[in-house]
Amino acid sequence: MRKIYKKLTDEQRQRKVIFSSCLSVSTIEQSDGIRHEVLNDDSDGNETIQRLLNDSFFNKSPFKFNIIRQ
Repeated sequence: MRKIYKKLTDEQRQRKVIFSSCLSVSTIEQSDGIRHEVLNDDSDGNETIQRLLNDSFFNKSPFKFNIIRQ
């Protein structure tokens, strides 16, 4: 699995998202991907971010990219 780093979108910033991870079959985020977001007020945000960065569980899945927005 390959990680791709991007900036948060304006819409995510408005919703107070601090981290986003989207598993995708291509280098762009698609509606069929799996997306997780961490909000500014999440009590276990740092732990969730660390788990989302560890994408090794999905190495044998159809997803080839982990698109990370910070």
